[in-house]
Amino acid sequence: MTVRAFHKDDLKAMLEIWNEVVEDGVAFPQEELLDEETGASFFASQTYSAVAEDENSHVIYGLYILHPNNVGRCGHICNASYAVRSSVRGQGIGEKLVLDSLYQARRHRFQILQFNSVVENNMNARRLYEKFGFVSLGTIPGGFRMKDGHYENICPYYYVL
Repeated sequence: MTVRAFHKDDLKAMLEIWNEVVEDGVAFPQEELLDEETGASFFASQTYSAVAEDENSHVIYGLYILHPNNVGRCGHICNASYAVRSSVRGQGIGEKLVLDSLYQARRHRFQILQFNSVVENNMNARRLYEKFGFVSLGTIPGGFRMKDGHYENICPYYYVL
């Protein structure tokens, strides 16, 4: 599995993966699905967008986006979002994406990587972040509205680059 910068040819696979997570409604705050036009603009507008591609089959199994978390005096803090095809979760692809995002965040001169809204019951993501040394900032009660309308707590995390 190779993690690399996305190319325009990757867009179809990226949209499938991204939209699967959005449709699940349990991890990403977005509610609107991306189409070819909005997706191309969205991924191109990030500081860095990457895909996890199988070197042999050239199938894309995951992606991440990296961008500033804020502007101006807080512009040195970045944010990232990760998505892996549900059919291959638990196979270490998320680890590769997170590690590459840390490298790219440093390369783009960010000083901190912050996650604003990790859903508290997303234990796979939380264990992964904590494995790499991300620090939890606590819990925000009811900070995430699930697809079914109920609210779950969120746990912001940060990592000093």
